Amino acid sequence: MTRITVSALQLPLGLEDEAENIAAVAALVEQAAGRGAQVVLPPELFAGPYFCVTEDEARFALARPLDESPSVAEMRKLAKGLGIAIPVSFFERDGQHYYNTLAMVGPDGAVMGTYRKSHIPDGPGYEEKYYFRPGNTGFKVWTVFGATIGVGVCWDQWYPECARAMALMGAEVLFYPTAIGSEPYDESFDTSRIWRRAMIGHAASNCMPVVAANRIGSEENGQAFYGHSFVCDQWGDYLAEYGADETGVLVATLDLSEARRHRAGMGFFRDRRPQLYGRLCEDI
Repeated sequence: MTRITVSALQLPLGLEDEAENIAAVAALVEQAAGRGAQVVLPPELFAGPYFCVTEDEARFALARPLDESPSVAEMRKLAKGLGIAIPVSFFERDGQHYYNTLAMVGPDGAVMGTYRKSHIPDGPGYEEKYYFRPGNTGFKVWTVFGATIGVGVCWDQWYPECARAMALMGAEVLFYPTAIGSEPYDESFDTSRIWRRAMIGHAASNCMPVVAANRIGSEENGQAFYGHSFVCDQWGDYLAEYGADETGVLVATLDLSEARRHRAGMGFFRDRRPQLYGRLCEDI
């Protein structure tokens, strides 16, 4: 029987002081580990405010190479000391290129590998194409504590192809660090419900649990982040969830053996017809 205890963190991250944001995340990581979490998921780009609200060339100075990232360094230290795994989202500089990158930190404190966000949004309040190149790593999965996990980053979570690709690579749990909230072009448009439904759809159609971590609070230009972090099981049923305002740690234990049994019984992967899916690989 394979069981794994996971955690999603939810908190405000609007402080301009990078060290303070990292320290706030670190405190919650320790809480999650104290409650038995083996894999702890912080939100996307947690070292500071979500800077992609506007286009400002000065913000490129926030990017660091992997081995110089303060957020990665702190999470590596915590992971080793606590014996846990932490998917760490950070702004990466690689030569003249800039990426929205996920460093998978293992329980020994080592970086197991990196994933560069594949789908880059571009719209009011989310001007990410100005800052980030599309990822060039392909999707990734990692094995920790006897479980294979896949991690997509924010906008990736809207794409069923991303979830299915990770599932086909052997993922048994999907993790999504996120920074999402209000839509500046339409204050009445609340995407929090469909944001959850998209990921719950990945859980149901791949018969595997999903963990999503989002930030909260109001940041630059009035951008408000709506939280609603959650952990759901292979049926898309919530095991732990937050609303729009709570700060804290969600913790749930997943029975991956049970999920594996149901996944085989549902036949989603048995009945795939990839020879019919060529259109998915063509441009519109």
